[in-house]
Amino acid sequence: MLYQIYEAQRSLMEPFADFAQAASKLYSNPLSPFGQHPLAQRVSASYDLLYRLGKDYEKPSFDIKTVDVDGTDVVIFESVQIDKPFCELRRFKRFTDDPDVLTKLKGQPAVLIVAPLSGHYATLLRDTVRAMLGDHKVYITDWKNARMVPLDQGEFHLDDYVQYVQEFIRHLQGTYGNCHVISVCQPTVPVLAAVSLMASRGEVTPLTMTMMGGPIDARKSPTAVNNLAMNKSYDWFENNVIYRVPTNFPGAGRRVYPGFMQHAGFVAMNPDRHLSSHYDYFKHLIAGDDTSAEAHRQFYDEYNAVLDMDADYYLETIRIVFQDFALVNGTWDVINEAGDLERVKPEDIRTTAHFTIEGELDDISGSGQTEAAHALCYNVPKSRQKHLEVKGAGHYGIFSGRRWRDVVYPQVRDFIAQFNEGPMVGEAGNGGTRRTAAKRKANGRAK
Repeated sequence: MLYQIYEAQRSLMEPFADFAQAASKLYSNPLSPFGQHPLAQRVSASYDLLYRLGKDYEKPSFDIKTVDVDGTDVVIFESVQIDKPFCELRRFKRFTDDPDVLTKLKGQPAVLIVAPLSGHYATLLRDTVRAMLGDHKVYITDWKNARMVPLDQGEFHLDDYVQYVQEFIRHLQGTYGNCHVISVCQPTVPVLAAVSLMASRGEVTPLTMTMMGGPIDARKSPTAVNNLAMNKSYDWFENNVIYRVPTNFPGAGRRVYPGFMQHAGFVAMNPDRHLSSHYDYFKHLIAGDDTSAEAHRQFYDEYNAVLDMDADYYLETIRIVFQDFALVNGTWDVINEAGDLERVKPEDIRTTAHFTIEGELDDISGSGQTEAAHALCYNVPKSRQKHLEVKGAGHYGIFSGRRWRDVVYPQVRDFIAQFNEGPMVGEAGNGGTRRTAAKRKANGRAK
């Protein structure tokens, strides 16, 4: 019922938000009689702030048109390579007429960026993608809003997440021979599971796996986010945060953790900071500081755009990652494509190089939570393992902004380049070769 009430309130506010937007433009236009009022700038700023507080925030676009490669502008074209019910595998293809640059682009490694499915859209990693495009062929998991997925598309479980990641890895391997994987925040756990299961089966695993700010072992340095998940029961989450999608969406009737509730939780973590930010925005508008005002808009256009998560996936993540600690306890069984249970065993990974990255001031994934992956993957040689703690960086700073570009990305780039060549053999046993799609189908592992 709460979801329906929220939608009714949003629909009621929509015309007022539109009015506030129109009024703001009216008072800011110097050719308008209202724009001649001595308080016009302040009134316009007030209406603009009301509009942004009341508007509905749609999914942003990546909006990456070009990237610089050796001083040449390379054109970027987005395309969907695989379209799954709950996710699109999106590719950022690069085009140039410069033959030397084109040759360089063709020889660069392929990277799968697994974006978090934890409230925000994959566009939150826009800065990550933009930086990576200068030196890599880039793909990203673009998760869909569960309220837009019809019920006849089925449910979405954490096991499905793992299967999606494996399918995407195999797609890149089939195209380029092998690939590298980067996971940011939430997907560090299912990505590690996906690669572990591939290793256990004797499949070729990615050359490198970079894990950034994720809860591999949420028991270490628990944050407020971890404490909430650990101190409330599974039934509490199911009874208090799960609602059905209203009838005005394609996914009507689907059980979800609504995006608006997630957004309320994000804001509640730092309410004073958000209040101060909006007040500063108001002052920037009055002062005519368009640069600062636009920076505020860009941040909150992304921050306020949230998606619904399928209830089964969300609840299973709470239980497996934050309550049972199934990955680190060695008790996690994943249902594969054939419907069989497989135990997740990170110790079966032997050749995939590991790079873990944490922010010193991360208030979402505490210190040591991501680094714990190294102890789980103890059969990977120490020479193929690396850890980085980014001084002065919070959670978002390790994959976006100045510290990402100046401190983190150069090390990620160099790590991938260092291990970009490896044998095309399986991880487990006697050098098993990469399974083709036909063999997987014959073994009952293809949908």
